Amino acid sequence: MSLKNDAFPASVAFDLISSSLTDEAEKKDAIKKGDAIFAFTLKNGAGDIESWYIDLKETGESGKGTAPAGKKADVTLALSDDDFGKLVTGKANAQKLFMSGKLKVKGNVMKATKAEVVLKKAQTKAKL
Repeated sequence: MSLKNDAFPASVAFDLISSSLTDEAEKKDAIKKGDAIFAFTLKNGAGDIESWYIDLKETGESGKGTAPAGKKADVTLALSDDDFGKLVTGKANAQKLFMSGKLKVKGNVMKATKAEVVLKKAQTKAKL
């Protein structure tokens, strides 16, 4: 099932991340490095808001919503769809987005730094 939402062009990155975690070795490595459930809440140009999650605590799966059923995200990253696209393609730096107020973090801020591990996997495949 595709995680892409046409109203959020950068959401295609969640399909790329998901496909990069199909290999068992890659998945185990990402879970070891990530050790958290990451939620991404994106806002598009029309003002619509949508959320996706990446479970790097147990399953290595991603999906729509803020967390897998019955679980809670360790950290939620909120930013615009445009900035998320730039972040995934390497055209933006998470730290700079955070310092400029374009990236908001709720939950365990230290875990947020580990999200970069997964985003790097998508960067190699992303053509947003």
